[in-house]
Amino acid sequence: MVDFQYMDHYDIQALREIMALLRTPEGCPWDREQTHESIRRNMLEEAYEVAEAIDEKDADHLKEELGDVLLQVVFHAQLAQEEGLFTFDDVVDGVAKKMVFRHPHVFGQAHADNCAQALDTWDAQKREEKDQRTATDTLKAVARSLPALIRAEKVQSKAAKAGFDWPEAGPALDKLSEEAEELRRAAQGDGDPEEELGDLLFAAVKAGRFLGLDSEQALTRACDKFIRRFQEVEEGAGGRPLGELSLEELEQLWAKAKELSGQAPV
Repeated sequence: MVDFQYMDHYDIQALREIMALLRTPEGCPWDREQTHESIRRNMLEEAYEVAEAIDEKDADHLKEELGDVLLQVVFHAQLAQEEGLFTFDDVVDGVAKKMVFRHPHVFGQAHADNCAQALDTWDAQKREEKDQRTATDTLKAVARSLPALIRAEKVQSKAAKAGFDWPEAGPALDKLSEEAEELRRAAQGDGDPEEELGDLLFAAVKAGRFLGLDSEQALTRACDKFIRRFQEVEEGAGGRPLGELSLEELEQLWAKAKELSGQAPV
């Protein structure tokens, strides 16, 4: 058993000490075996669970999930410290300096009277910090590990800030129709279906941006709506496997599910 003192209230230093103890030979076998790579997925999953708690507007759940994300930060910092790369204090120092540098309108002589000006200042400071000399550099800096819809939106936004965009929604909506037709032709053998599907999705994100919509959120709502309607279809089938129903029966059940979902918020 490790030498550990229980507390009524733990602070960040206590959490760091707990993680360090878990990594000792007397600690937890699972924690000892982990690497940055092995817990990479954990960080992603915990971040999504924070987002879910925010959507639920559940303060207790949000507090719990923020703690889980913090744990991942402390875990990675502990691994890095053991490898002689950096410490948790280095992480804190780095992000604090970043916040000061990227807010010259607060900590320096720059001015920002509204959110738009503040964001412009942030972007300018970030380009300087990252030595992004061209607009292409800013696009390349968008993380490839982001969900594709979010990455597409960020890439498009940065391109728009560089002046590469349509002035209104009409052309973006026309492009969406054009890409849908190209996908149809590719599905019939005239082109690369995967490439055309990607172009269609990219165009859909572009259209969403012009309409002020979050594509990731829109698709999440669409998934939730599909699940609700699918449940109505399955229940309407009366216990029969859906694979045994004719296409006409399925379409009738789906139409009824749409009608029912139209009577309540979707």
